[in-house]
Amino acid sequence: MSMRKAALTTIALLGTAPAVAATPGVTAARTSDAPARAATGWHQVGRDMSSGISGLAVTSHSGGTYQALIALDNKRPGENRIAQLTHRADGSGRTTPVRPLEWRGGAEPIDLEALEAVPGTSDEYLAVASRGLVHHLEVTDDGTAVEVRDLSPLPAIGEGDNFESFTLVSRHGRLAAVWADRGEGDDRPATLYAAPLSFNTYGESVFGAVTKAVFHAPYPAGNVRHASDLTVTDAGRLLIASASDEGDDGPFDSAVSDAGRVSLDRSGRVRLAMAKSPDVLRKFKGHKVEAVDCVPGTGVAVLGTDDENAGGALTTARICD
Repeated sequence: MSMRKAALTTIALLGTAPAVAATPGVTAARTSDAPARAATGWHQVGRDMSSGISGLAVTSHSGGTYQALIALDNKRPGENRIAQLTHRADGSGRTTPVRPLEWRGGAEPIDLEALEAVPGTSDEYLAVASRGLVHHLEVTDDGTAVEVRDLSPLPAIGEGDNFESFTLVSRHGRLAAVWADRGEGDDRPATLYAAPLSFNTYGESVFGAVTKAVFHAPYPAGNVRHASDLTVTDAGRLLIASASDEGDDGPFDSAVSDAGRVSLDRSGRVRLAMAKSPDVLRKFKGHKVEAVDCVPGTGVAVLGTDDENAGGALTTARICD
């Protein structure tokens, strides 16, 4: 381990975001008068239960080409948990190949649901399992594996919480984490959590005081997971993906909504300001969006789906402006 990695200390971040126009499976859904902007078509990533994308972190981009690390919520020993891919947003509908990475330094997680790059590093990530375990990962120098630096629980886990969402916000040299219980149907909206985050010299995650809020998805309806992932734009807007899941063969339906704002001040205090009437930015018919990551400085989000027996798919959308 390098001295840079061993000396990792408190940092902070704010995400980014974009907006799109309708293509097959993508429906413009703005309630404002702003014009819809273009989105690409879907690119397939595998075609079976083990290839759905449950989390995504863009690692680099050039033009319409995006390098990303993805999480897969596989549960059996030996099944892939983390992979790398290159997505070209050219609307070709081509299959996007993935390169699995070996999991080292700890037991394979069960139901990995979210993935986020650690700001200020080029090879460190936080991956969150559905029950609230946070895996601090480091990609090996040869790029063939991820090693677990630390394993810690999220703070303030509520009864019945099932986590599919996690993002990081960086500002003023400080870092905050935002995550959510997914919620379920009409009776259980999503519970959002936010807290300052730092790392000690051993790479262990240290969370500060927790702030909570509630989110009820304006779309879709039915068997809805109110928060299937979330991201924060450069300007601090909180975007939340929501998804309807009728079973392993669908039908599926999803949307991304402008849910409010996240702020992180110079003292490290985190605030959540939820919109009273969230604006549905885009609808994604026929897909269960479980991963969304705004690419800083571009206004574009890369989105991934876990369509169960139909595998996973990727697209981009300008919803982060």
